[in-house]
Amino acid sequence: MIGAGVAGSFAVVGRRSVFGVFFDMVAVPWAAVTSVPWLYRGVGSGAGSRRRVGPRVWWSVAATVLLLVVFVPLLVGADPVFARLVDDVVPALDTALLVQWGFVFTIAGLGVSGALYVLAGPPPPADGPSRVTGWMDLVIAGGAASVASRGAESVAAPHIRRLSRTEWGLPMGALTLLFMVFVGTQLAVMFGGDGYVQRTADLTYAEYARSGFWELSIVTMLTLAVIAVVQRWAAQQSAGDRLWLRIGVAAVSVLTLVIVASALHRMWTYQQAYGFTVLRLLVEVFELWIGVVYLLVLASLVRLRREWVPRAAAGAALATLLVLAVVNPERLVADRNIDRWQAGKTLDSGYLGRLSADILPATDRLPAVQREEIAKDVRAGLDRDTWQGWNLSRSSGR
Repeated sequence: MIGAGVAGSFAVVGRRSVFGVFFDMVAVPWAAVTSVPWLYRGVGSGAGSRRRVGPRVWWSVAATVLLLVVFVPLLVGADPVFARLVDDVVPALDTALLVQWGFVFTIAGLGVSGALYVLAGPPPPADGPSRVTGWMDLVIAGGAASVASRGAESVAAPHIRRLSRTEWGLPMGALTLLFMVFVGTQLAVMFGGDGYVQRTADLTYAEYARSGFWELSIVTMLTLAVIAVVQRWAAQQSAGDRLWLRIGVAAVSVLTLVIVASALHRMWTYQQAYGFTVLRLLVEVFELWIGVVYLLVLASLVRLRREWVPRAAAGAALATLLVLAVVNPERLVADRNIDRWQAGKTLDSGYLGRLSADILPATDRLPAVQREEIAKDVRAGLDRDTWQGWNLSRSSGR
């Protein structure tokens, strides 16, 4: 749902700039709140036209609703078959459900009004931080439409002092050397295996893998921020400046991709030793996405144009979200854990029993007693689906 909201906001606002992408992610949700006065004015201005249409339409709607309220219960009481049909189609109208419907309708309606509000007065093209600030001021002041009607004046961006090769080259060079040394140690560990790790770190390979994943993940994200700053502020006036910028960013990006691969290898090794979980799988997928972002950064070096990278990265994240849903994380985790069990390792039946009905097909490979133990815990959490909440895994599980 959050991913859909971000994608919709991007689609409504349209591509503007690297800096604007962070505000574009929340443009529609923010406009959904600030559009309420705009909606109120629109309803007020349209009241006259509704009166010209005439009140008979509204009386007809009211009469129709009244007839349904009277006749449907009568028919339900008269025919059990019809009653069952109505019961299957119409959810129970209890207080909690009505509150839920009202909440969902309000959120969806505000989302649509926010999108229309942004479309009614789209933000101006943004080429730098000053333009982005103008867009936020525009939204906070009451929306693009109202500001545009007053005639906003464009303010030229001030001259920005760029970093020389020496200024940005020192930190990037230090990162490059540091990463080269680290990558060298990773190659030694990879080829040395468990014996090398026990001799040098006094840890098993699985313990070694667990100790490093989170740190390496943080390194990859911080490095991405450093690259973004360098690309933004580095001087690019001469051909030499542009060449060295490409070399510096490419070197750090390639070495960081090796670190991403090392982090993924560590987590995979740890899961093979101690078992697979949904959380561990999700952080692996997140690290894979970080690797895709670095590939996008490398692609942007061809023409040194980075404006498209943030939106492409967001698109890759949304595509990853869809692929993850198709892959079915819980089913994948259950399959891998059962593979480990068949290889002679332990199986955490308690953890599998806390997952959803997605895992039930995977448990067919287990002995009947063990399979029923897990299935009993899973089915205990299955509620009856309403007509609009039907789910394939839950239906198959029942």
